[in-house]
Amino acid sequence: MNDEQLFLLIQKAKEKDQKAQTKLINIFWVDVFSFVMKKVKDENDADEITVNVFSKVLSKLDMYDPHFQFKTWVLTIAQNTVIDFWRKRSRENQDPTENLDEVKNQFAKSPEELMISNEEQKKIIKTIESLDANYQDIIKLRFFEEKSIREIAEELGISVANTKVRVMRAKKVLAELLKNNEFDDN
Repeated sequence: MNDEQLFLLIQKAKEKDQKAQTKLINIFWVDVFSFVMKKVKDENDADEITVNVFSKVLSKLDMYDPHFQFKTWVLTIAQNTVIDFWRKRSRENQDPTENLDEVKNQFAKSPEELMISNEEQKKIIKTIESLDANYQDIIKLRFFEEKSIREIAEELGISVANTKVRVMRAKKVLAELLKNNEFDDN
């Protein structure tokens, strides 16, 4: 694909053309996945990070400067996402008993707080139920049954690449709905 064709594809993707977005992801998927895999050395983590990278790429397409190589821009996002992954991982691996007494009181939930948590959980489930059936299935399989991308692809009879795109879109739609519903009841 030459630069002009790529530029036209990026323009269509910016305009939320789903076919263009999918094609853009498919063109750069292997490059990004390989790059991430070298950094994290775990296929599941690399898969998750790559999905995250493309979610960021699609949401930030307006920020892309055509004076730079698109692949370089995408790989920069990938690099930053990997750095975030390792930061989060190192925080998770800190000694959990460190400062335990301070943290205990901070996270002790009152009955009121527990009730609010249950209400939030019900809101999330209600929001998921309002989604398109395909998105509901994807979210249920990925986040409630905690299936891998490959397992979901096999179960739904679709390609792994298509599954990754669907997971990314379902997460994006759900996040948007949750964000919009956050203020409805207040």
